[in-house]
Amino acid sequence: MGAIFGPAGNSQEFKKCKNLNLSEYLESYNLKAYEYQCGMGVRISEKSAEEFSKMMGKITISIHAPYYISLSSVEEEKREKSVQYILKTAKIAKLMKAKRIVVHSGSCKKIPREEALELAKKTLKKALQELEKNGLEKIILCPETMGKVNQLGNLEEVLNLCKISEKLIPCLDFGHLNARSFGEIKGTEEYLKILNKVENELGYERLKNFHSHFSKVEFTIPGGEKKHLTFEDLTYGPEFEPLAELIVRKNLSPIFICESAGTQAKDAKLMQDTYEKIRKSA
Repeated sequence: MGAIFGPAGNSQEFKKCKNLNLSEYLESYNLKAYEYQCGMGVRISEKSAEEFSKMMGKITISIHAPYYISLSSVEEEKREKSVQYILKTAKIAKLMKAKRIVVHSGSCKKIPREEALELAKKTLKKALQELEKNGLEKIILCPETMGKVNQLGNLEEVLNLCKISEKLIPCLDFGHLNARSFGEIKGTEEYLKILNKVENELGYERLKNFHSHFSKVEFTIPGGEKKHLTFEDLTYGPEFEPLAELIVRKNLSPIFICESAGTQAKDAKLMQDTYEKIRKSA
């Protein structure tokens, strides 16, 4: 099948576009994926979710769950609410025919990272149980690697969360990984180390089908992620081409969602073109 590409939410260009619906707009770029944004909460009605699914046709839809989910909160009430937010997102995902939900794991400001990770594991297990109880076990949760150093969600932590169940697939956000390591991803060697670690910890099948966010991300030291940029930025990384070469070489089929600031559809197309060029010459 190979990799597929699409934007996170709607780009500035589409917001000005009067003559195309979202599906037609994505098709004009030949993009096959789209990530619906519920970062500020699940605000779409059931009827609108079903209509959205029909309008999107064959586009592969994923959903970003609310940002305020905190699997690792020290407050039990917040953890319980996080499970319900995931469940609410999954119910909408089913109506949208979305197969994957991207989830933030939370913070580890107030407690040691190890303790935060254990809390997150317990909360995630509860979320999986709730999905199963509600007939939503086919919805795949994708814990995301995070960009700020004080957030739970470095690569090792995300892989640990994914070990809870084979149903979990990591969302590898390479811009975040680069930001929290203060620009460590320089090229093929660093990307290969990340991909090999995923394969060694979770196996080839989950590596093959991983979910991904990709953008250039400005960072500060020692905080990490500051803000998302566009591909026109020449100061911050990471660059996509070395990763695309490895995706082709290792015969992987990830979903790449571009999170560039305002140019996410255009930049997703640039990623897709880079990948297809490498694929054809392989």
